[in-house]
Amino acid sequence: MSTALIILAAGKGTRMMSDTPKVLHEIAHAPMLWHAMRAGQALAPDRTVVVTGHDAEAVAASARAYDPDATCVLQEEQLGTGHAVAQARPALDGFSGDAIVLYGDTPFISEETLAAMQAARQTHDVVVLGFEPADPGRYGRLVTEGTSLLRIVEWKDATDEERAINLCNSGVIAADSDKLFELLDGVGNDNASGEYYLTDVVGLARDRGLSATVVRCPESETLGINSRAELSAAEAQFQSRARAALMEDGVSLQAPDTVFLAWDTVIGRDAQVEPNVIFGPGVTVETGARIRAFSHLEGCHVSRGAVVGPYARLRPGAELSEDVHVGNFVEIKNATLAAGVKANHLTYIGDAEVGERTNIGAGTITCNYDGVFKHQTKIGRDAFIGSDTMLVAPISVGDGAMTGSGSTITEDVPPGALGLGRAKQVTKPGFARKLMDMLRARKAAQGKKD
Repeated sequence: MSTALIILAAGKGTRMMSDTPKVLHEIAHAPMLWHAMRAGQALAPDRTVVVTGHDAEAVAASARAYDPDATCVLQEEQLGTGHAVAQARPALDGFSGDAIVLYGDTPFISEETLAAMQAARQTHDVVVLGFEPADPGRYGRLVTEGTSLLRIVEWKDATDEERAINLCNSGVIAADSDKLFELLDGVGNDNASGEYYLTDVVGLARDRGLSATVVRCPESETLGINSRAELSAAEAQFQSRARAALMEDGVSLQAPDTVFLAWDTVIGRDAQVEPNVIFGPGVTVETGARIRAFSHLEGCHVSRGAVVGPYARLRPGAELSEDVHVGNFVEIKNATLAAGVKANHLTYIGDAEVGERTNIGAGTITCNYDGVFKHQTKIGRDAFIGSDTMLVAPISVGDGAMTGSGSTITEDVPPGALGLGRAKQVTKPGFARKLMDMLRARKAAQGKKD
């Protein structure tokens, strides 16, 4: 059976107190819209339609950044969820299969839950996702009889008896696409809000002799985000789940609550992560690697057996091969370090290629930027870069070559050669004492004037 996703992402999110559309606020370094879209990918959809509204261009650009094949449609007036879903109709013209409605501000629907909804569709015309919250509050209520769903009642329109029901509506709904739009044609706005409710399709379906049922999920999956406080709670929920999943898969987190992961972080089994490590987007850490305390990684790849940190920073384009050591206060950006390279202290390596087993001394800097262009540094195998070496790119240091400590290297160093670029030292006997006596006398004289 073919499946289409309809993701509602038109809301402004007034309670966020932000110029940014609500669905573009980030959880784990990705817009919450991307989380909702990724959840829907579990159904292997044939079509994805994102319904935009507030700041439609920005929302559409974000949706296409995640899925270039996504179709974005505009809901010019926000007249309710039923009206929003109806805007997807032209985009699904000619489509035959199921449609499932998700929400850009409800990012945590699980693959298992969506699979259960898909299975329920085999025996029911309409499937609604419900949950039983600790505090039902103002959620819409699901009125059931056995396994059948009779209708959905919005809290504003519910009787006291209906408000006493604890089974609540998540808003997520699945049905045959053609039937869903036919039912929406019959939805009116004769309610307390004057809006076209998607929830009315259940009652309309029942009136036409169609069946409806409820699939239940934990309340945590239906977390909707409408405020900064709820965004913070969503971040905490994501991090807790992601940490638990890593440890379940064989990753050691010494102090899990201090490790922060991105939405796409990948860490292999038997890797070790020490306290206070932050993963930005685009990080892959292979099995057996060790990420030491207070390190920050983004857009990088760390291979088997490598050690990073403590206090290291890996920026986008950093590629660490097997058994590389990157130590304290070392920054790597857009650079490939081959197997066995060591850069253990106080070093910046940017726009560079470093060959196998090369040692980078403390204080080394690849001077890669001239104010306009970035230039590349190439260092061969088994080279030794002395401490406090400035490598002024573009430059090449050959296999087995060395640079003397404190050198500024501006010309290529051939394989096996020693490169020295120091200024000549001048020593003046006794001058330090004379200079200090002169300065102290000047300071004393200045104090008398004051």
